Amino acid sequence: MIQVLVIDDNPDILEALDLLLSLHGYKVQKAINRKEAVLAASRYRIDLVIQDMNFDHGITSGSEGKSLFKELKALKPNVPIILITAWTQLETAIELVKLGATDYLQKPWDDSKLLKLVAEHTNKNSEQLDSSSKQPPDSMIYHSEEMHALMADAKKVASSDVNVLITGANGSGKEKLADYVHQHSSRQTAPFIKVNMGALPHELMEAELFGAEKGAFTGANQSREGRFEAADGGTLFLDEIGNLSLTGQMKLLRVLQTGEFERLGSNQTIKVDVRVLSATNADLTKAVTQGSFREDLYYRLNVIELHLPTLNARKADIIPLAMHFIGSEYSLSDEAKQFLMSHSWQGNVRELENACKRAMVFASDNHITESSFDHSPKNNPTLNEQQRIEAALTKHAGVIKHAANELGLSRQALYRRIDKYQIDVEALCK
Repeated sequence: MIQVLVIDDNPDILEALDLLLSLHGYKVQKAINRKEAVLAASRYRIDLVIQDMNFDHGITSGSEGKSLFKELKALKPNVPIILITAWTQLETAIELVKLGATDYLQKPWDDSKLLKLVAEHTNKNSEQLDSSSKQPPDSMIYHSEEMHALMADAKKVASSDVNVLITGANGSGKEKLADYVHQHSSRQTAPFIKVNMGALPHELMEAELFGAEKGAFTGANQSREGRFEAADGGTLFLDEIGNLSLTGQMKLLRVLQTGEFERLGSNQTIKVDVRVLSATNADLTKAVTQGSFREDLYYRLNVIELHLPTLNARKADIIPLAMHFIGSEYSLSDEAKQFLMSHSWQGNVRELENACKRAMVFASDNHITESSFDHSPKNNPTLNEQQRIEAALTKHAGVIKHAANELGLSRQALYRRIDKYQIDVEALCK
């Protein structure tokens, strides 16, 4: 999968670009400052960079962007860099294009133009790599007996062509496991398309999956291909499948049964060959009983179930995962390892990864100590879960997406915990 590194000091811009690119099949790495950007470029296989020009409040000269551009170019000379810039840094952006930047876009950018640039330059970059230089897909990191048993099943399942339901808590690695299944299947060279159903408004889900003709609904200014068409011959991964509407469920059931569907606003039947992997953290059997999820669709999706245990249930994986996240340039002190092993990791692998990223930022050198992790309410062992949630909500003035990121949770998971503990966010953040 093509990986794009997005660098901007504005969390809302990072969120917007992450959603836009993820919806179009790209994997996104995010960085909010120079240090995170350089770390990401060093640790990951990056195919393209989208970079802002300023990172400190009040600075608008573009000098920071110029410095970072040169640093990234020295680190990854063949990786295309697209600059996003305010009009005040336009001259600097043009100067950097002359020095090798791929292109620049002014804020607010045009989504279509940005996607066209990304597609054009990631394809070009891919063609420049010969087969010997291409890295294999990321492998699963695990040492525990629980994961050894699961991965043995996943390998067997991958070689078949049946639909698979991946279950497990938020942040446990369901998308990663779906990647593994696809990459070890006979469809590995065909498209692998991902859709996060939890990130899509209900009214757009059907158009996203099945496509739409021009004028099919308000805002449909042109015909668009759906994810099933894009995944033809390959694999479609539907994350948070429990969010699909009953109408969407009926259409999905038909595709699974016949391979056929129509775009919204069209009578023309389209036929595809797609393997469906789906994932959920919800209890779909309970949803079936309650009537919010179709029983026949449940059994179509759940030909085989792969269940990912929580990180706390496979403690032998904690240190290997942490070592993977910090990379070879960093090391962990014994006290840091003890802290990691004693923490509950209610946000699972995602929480651990976020904690490691923060620890690298706060480490005084390349040796990470226990104190490097002590910069977030979620990492304070004296607080229970409700107190951590309340502390994060207070810190971020009730902004759910920022508090969720702090806690290593998805927004949906945070909302469920707020409901569980009956937290009055408005009263808490007055």
